[in-house]
Amino acid sequence: MTSADEAPVRVGVFGLLGSGNLGNDGSLEAVLGYLRAEHPEAVVDALCGGPEVVATRYRIPATRLHWYRGEYRTASRAGAIAAKGLGKVVDAVRTAAWVRRHSVVIVPGMGVLEATLPLRPWGFPYALFLLCASGRLFGTRVALVGVGAAPIGKRPTRSLVRWSARLATYRSYRDDLSRDAMREMGVDTARDEVYPDLAFALPTPQTGTPSEPPGRPGPVCVGVMDFHGSDDDRERAEEIHRRYLDGTTRFVRALVEGGRPVRLLTGDECDAPVVVAILDAVDSPLVTAAGVASLADLMKEMAAADAVVATRYHNLVCALKVGVPTLALSYAAKSDALMAQMGLAAYCHPAREVDAGRLLEQFRSLEQRSAELRRILTERNLVAVRQLERQFTTLTSALFPAADHAHALQESP
Repeated sequence: MTSADEAPVRVGVFGLLGSGNLGNDGSLEAVLGYLRAEHPEAVVDALCGGPEVVATRYRIPATRLHWYRGEYRTASRAGAIAAKGLGKVVDAVRTAAWVRRHSVVIVPGMGVLEATLPLRPWGFPYALFLLCASGRLFGTRVALVGVGAAPIGKRPTRSLVRWSARLATYRSYRDDLSRDAMREMGVDTARDEVYPDLAFALPTPQTGTPSEPPGRPGPVCVGVMDFHGSDDDRERAEEIHRRYLDGTTRFVRALVEGGRPVRLLTGDECDAPVVVAILDAVDSPLVTAAGVASLADLMKEMAAADAVVATRYHNLVCALKVGVPTLALSYAAKSDALMAQMGLAAYCHPAREVDAGRLLEQFRSLEQRSAELRRILTERNLVAVRQLERQFTTLTSALFPAADHAHALQESP
């Protein structure tokens, strides 16, 4: 506890939070749960992409990450280009001033050290570099907690990501591939640890009664994505998207022709057009779309399904967390790593080359092993929860040494 004459520790959370990506917000929710349970005296606020959403949903003060509101829109006119350039200067001052007010800043999860989706170096990589450099300048402890990383081909982005990681006080990763990627980019990872994704620390929702009578095949959740390839695929982006959409639509149509109800799910606001395209193409009452606003909503939908086929990383996390047999439309190595970690390595299918026939074969195999896979997932989830408990204990020692010392005194005989 904080004494009356001692100022409470100020903790900032940072990232593209409240911007429509459910996985990012789920990582924030997990860290806020940890802070409220272990450090209730901490004063928490955010520097984030969607401050209105964060302030309303999570009840913490929030400041907009970028001064220029059109930061992530393509600038073609001279005025917009000039505004973006001015925004970079203003953001450097704003970020430094925000960081200086805090003792600790946490970047909760997210793929902040990767470019598996289209990414410009002067966007979020630049913002992350400003954060970590400001932390080093003012002595604020900056922690990259359970983040994702991947090899980056483009030099400007790679340099910003590498320096951000080097300047951070604490780093942990959501898989071994992430730690290996940072090591290959020249970051000393000898003291960095790997833990499951932060979303595994979220509460698992209670499941209701099955929607289908016993013995009748239940619904299949299909998580879709506005997928256009990685940052290195910009020239082929539309071709990749067409193949993904066509293959996924064919798969959904095959399920419907077999009498299976299909529930379409998203993980980001930008995925909505893909849902509309599949609904229009299949044109069946058996295909419906779910409105989801959080990972908890996703988990509730998935828990009621017989199986899940999904693309977005945190769609996979949610399905695996509720113990439902899951097939990944994998768009990056992180998806393959997650599926292997949870015992479902055989059930990955490339999102860039969706073959509806082959995907249907994998799906049938998945359902045949349903009971076995559910047992495996139950065991792996217990392990993940224990590992994340250790993650939070380590985080307290690294970021809140005074609180950790107080806890140790309370526990001593």
